[in-house]
Amino acid sequence: MAQEKFYITTPIYYPSDKLHIGHSYCTVATDTMARYKRLRGYDVMFLTGTDEHGQKIERIATSQGMTPKEYTDKIVLGIKELWKTLHISYDRFIRTTDDYHVKGVQKIFKMLYDKGDIYKSSYEGWYCTPCESFFTEHQLVDGKCPDCGRDVELLKEESYFFRLSKYGDRIIKYMEENPEFLQPNTRQNEMISNFLKPGLEDLAVSRTSFKWGIPVEFDPGHIVYVWIDALSNYITAMGWGSDDDSLYQKYWPADVHVVGKEIVRFHSIIWPAMLMALDMPLPKQVFGHGWLIINGGKMSKSVGNVIDPNTLVERYGVDAMRYFLLREVAFGQDGNFNNEALIQRINADLANDLGNLVSRTAGMIEKYFGGTLPAERAASPFDEDLKATAAAVIPNVEREMDHMFFSDALVEIWNLIRRTNKYIDETQPWILCKDPEKKAELANALYHVAESIRIVSILIQPFMPLTPAKIWAQMGIPEGELTAWESTKTWGLMPATFSVQKGETLFPRIDMKKELVELEAAIKASQATSVANQQKAAEKEEESKYPAEITIDDFAKVQLKVGEVLESKEVEGSRKLLRNIVKIGDEERVIFSGIKDSYAPGALVGKRVVVAYNLKPRKMMGEISNGMILCAEDADGKLCVLTTDDKDFASGSEIS
Repeated sequence: MAQEKFYITTPIYYPSDKLHIGHSYCTVATDTMARYKRLRGYDVMFLTGTDEHGQKIERIATSQGMTPKEYTDKIVLGIKELWKTLHISYDRFIRTTDDYHVKGVQKIFKMLYDKGDIYKSSYEGWYCTPCESFFTEHQLVDGKCPDCGRDVELLKEESYFFRLSKYGDRIIKYMEENPEFLQPNTRQNEMISNFLKPGLEDLAVSRTSFKWGIPVEFDPGHIVYVWIDALSNYITAMGWGSDDDSLYQKYWPADVHVVGKEIVRFHSIIWPAMLMALDMPLPKQVFGHGWLIINGGKMSKSVGNVIDPNTLVERYGVDAMRYFLLREVAFGQDGNFNNEALIQRINADLANDLGNLVSRTAGMIEKYFGGTLPAERAASPFDEDLKATAAAVIPNVEREMDHMFFSDALVEIWNLIRRTNKYIDETQPWILCKDPEKKAELANALYHVAESIRIVSILIQPFMPLTPAKIWAQMGIPEGELTAWESTKTWGLMPATFSVQKGETLFPRIDMKKELVELEAAIKASQATSVANQQKAAEKEEESKYPAEITIDDFAKVQLKVGEVLESKEVEGSRKLLRNIVKIGDEERVIFSGIKDSYAPGALVGKRVVVAYNLKPRKMMGEISNGMILCAEDADGKLCVLTTDDKDFASGSEIS
């Protein structure tokens, strides 16, 4: 019988210099599912990677004096290091800068164009650079991006369009006929009600305003829009469009795309429409998980409330962090991340229930039998109920895991752990050990506990990849047949006699009051560093938008005028910017200038400065800056504002 295949993916992540616990949540969940399927005997393909193209990457790289590829190369190393820290067992890691992906995307674009599903027109819409997404006016929320809440800008440019509108009815029909396609069910209801039933608009799938992306092969002035680029990774990573598509033939269609709810629309509408247009099978399922919420809002670098997973791993270990993420929140729903809840879970579930069970069992075998349990047995009236609990838990765990209900699966496993602890209280080994005639009963009780621990250690493997081996070492369980998933379904596989070796405490108890203070301080320190780095990067990005060189034709377009500074103030949250109000003729303009290191607030008031008058307005620090005050820079980097104070030029005078 051929081995059953299982293909699971995470989104390919935007290469940020700091992935937070929210990103880790999605990847840990996907890894848990991949590990579970491997234990069940499936041939698993687990794909993750990075989405590296787009205007934002281009701007950030330029601001740091790097090429986009140099910048993403550096960031990808950090992402892979984090996945190593979290023991993410991916099989393939794709980068959208990989040559084979670039060729595959160009082939997809050309196929869609040749079919008439891509056409050229012009586009005007509201664009969110961080999300790399266009929105119509009615899709905005309070004038901001509906996905991330950031500011958007109105863009108009020539673009190729994908005939998304052509596939709306077909996607609705597919969802209705395949109710498991989009999970949880609430996501499907949302997509149909909010997007499909009102009618889909054709999708802009190319850009001309930047260069960092995959060129349209037959029209190199156009760059393939990020979602055509990014979504295609699920097939290009398997070799689709290349000389060797054996992995594609083997694994596609994917069994499940695991994504955050903010990108469900792209994966359940745009991606299926693309595949329908290409006459290719759709993925079997898209699972849109919820967000980790802090203080009522989604984790966001711009808000400054992100939590670095490394902070938690350093303090509690990777298995404790993974357990908390998967146990605390029902996968598919939003859930609060709370420091107190984290410590309570570690103390109650991991230290008290699991850790104490293993520790005291090994300790009792060492104390009562010198570390080696004898083969002599005498049954207890409590044995059958413990066995029945184990027998019932295993299919329940499998049922919940097959639906990716990770929290419910862990509840089932902990039912067995708590039943085993109760069994110890019922059999009372500390009483049996006092009576030499009860030696066989004592050995029987500890054998049953050890066998239950063996089963538990196997069931927790997908969630906690490091803890099982520590349990096996303490309980004398050789890795192999006794630690295979199918062995959980047969009670009594522990050898008749075995030796234990009590080791370190698996999960030490934590002083709640003390740890809350220290953890909060550690998180705040990490967040402060992240916010400072983000602000620095944002300022560099703003500065980098000015071209280093211009032609004489460009210079001829520049209109310079004299302006009188009426007000010059500090900008909260910025190390370099001053907010100036400048009078130019009869109008007053707000102009931000990065000159705080050279001029104290108010120092420019009354001065007549040279202003680049017709510079395109841009948003800075949440406000429109309309123009630029010209400066010179000395050898020490000190800025000097160009003024006309030695001449009596009127405000608004043109400089030629």
